[in-house]
Amino acid sequence: MSEESQKKIMLTGDRPTGRLHLGHYVGSLRRRVELQNEGAFDEMYVMIADTQALTDNFGVPQKVRDNVIEVALDYLSVGLDPHKVTLFVQSAVPELFELTSYFLDLVTLSRLERNPTVKTEITQKQFGESIPAGFLCYPVSQTADIVAFDATGVPVGEDQLPMIEQANEIVHKFNTLYGETLVAPKAMVPTDQYSRRLPGTDGKAKMSKSLDNAIYLSDDEKTVSKKVMSMFTDETHLNINDPGHTENNPVFIYLEALATDDHFRRFLPEYKNLGELKAHYERGGLGDVTVKRFLAAVINDVLAPIRERRKYYEARIPEVYEILREGSERASAKAHETVLRVRRAIGVNYFSDRKLIEKQSKAFKKKLEDEAKLAEYLARQKK
Repeated sequence: MSEESQKKIMLTGDRPTGRLHLGHYVGSLRRRVELQNEGAFDEMYVMIADTQALTDNFGVPQKVRDNVIEVALDYLSVGLDPHKVTLFVQSAVPELFELTSYFLDLVTLSRLERNPTVKTEITQKQFGESIPAGFLCYPVSQTADIVAFDATGVPVGEDQLPMIEQANEIVHKFNTLYGETLVAPKAMVPTDQYSRRLPGTDGKAKMSKSLDNAIYLSDDEKTVSKKVMSMFTDETHLNINDPGHTENNPVFIYLEALATDDHFRRFLPEYKNLGELKAHYERGGLGDVTVKRFLAAVINDVLAPIRERRKYYEARIPEVYEILREGSERASAKAHETVLRVRRAIGVNYFSDRKLIEKQSKAFKKKLEDEAKLAEYLARQKK
């Protein structure tokens, strides 16, 4: 591979089907900002995956259209810096669609149908027998998104690991057929188990926009407090003196993911840390209301600077669109370099391959010369 492809490059993104929530923050957004500030990658690309969102929202394109700006505002408000990270819109990078068309030839229908992530989402979305082909094939499109930028690292949740596995299968097959051309990506899964999948406020396995069990990054203090106070907790903890369970308790999972010792010092000084709070809850004598009020204070403290940055950009929407336009142009230029490599590898670079043109020109010239000689010979024989 070229020197360019040896760079450390990250690609990640989100579907614009709604505002981003606390699950996105602890699972991915927070880490993206850390990686950006640490300078852990030579290049970082963060994509608003509007084309992917249309695969199951094609009948309501306005939903996707309206939420592109919402996701962009969330990106900027959490601290992603457009001078350090390329923020772009998927549909504005046409090279991604060309790569997808090539990669579709390397995947069978049965393999797509076996993808665990796709199978789960098809069930959740209740497509029945009416599965959009675009949705079924979105692992291929996702592969194009990743390899277009020579991404070496892709931050994902555990539920997305099958997608990276399939991407690597496609990369391996392409490189086997056409020579070393594409970079194989590695999944970056959160090491903190509490950040891998934040449960919903209703106690269900995953915080989700569609399940209406999410705390959004753009929620105000009052909304956050109301959602926290109505959260599902330990159903066996009926009285304050009852021993409580902290394991699989959403309130304590949120605290594990967000609370610091400084939060205890400022908002709940009778406890030094989360360990002390959990121990009291587990032996009894600590009510859910106290714990929930503390969690609300923690979340609002985490979201305070995010809200401030969001207000700044909400007053500058044309500037946000300009950031996305410039980012999309940079992303397109980067992806075009990959497309040129892929075209050369497959052999569809007809107009730029001077050797091909010269070779075929010589071959046909020789053919014409041979035909002329043959005609001349036959003419002499007739005489």
